[in-house]
Amino acid sequence: PVEPTMVLRLKFLNDTERLARVRPGDTIGALKRAYFPGQEQQVRLIYQGQLLRDDTQSLAALHLAHNSVLHCHISPHSSPARAALDVGSLVLPLFVLMLAVLWYFQLQYRHVFTATATTFLAGLTLLFSFVAFTMYRR
Repeated sequence: PVEPTMVLRLKFLNDTERLARVRPGDTIGALKRAYFPGQEQQVRLIYQGQLLRDDTQSLAALHLAHNSVLHCHISPHSSPARAALDVGSLVLPLFVLMLAVLWYFQLQYRHVFTATATTFLAGLTLLFSFVAFTMYRR
């Protein structure tokens, strides 16, 4: 027996649509390979607000009907060289290092630091600690 085909609407962030002719037994991975060749790892499919993470899951298991809408997000391809230049991940460690060096100098060369500079350094440390705690508490 031949499995019936159905049409799914692939809707992109820019409101364009693409029709995909599939069978209920097809998997999410097969859909990605058929309609996004070479981009399978960058494609995220969303159905009824749920990210479809399991590429081995069949379309029938998701209870997709004819003309169902799958929202598609294609993330930009990032090369390893570009990821190596990501400075954003270094901001926190560099700021911690900078505060540690300033506190070291404040303790070693106390006579150079005025009361205002020491107060500012303490306030900056407290503010940074509070922000880091609230950011990483989630």
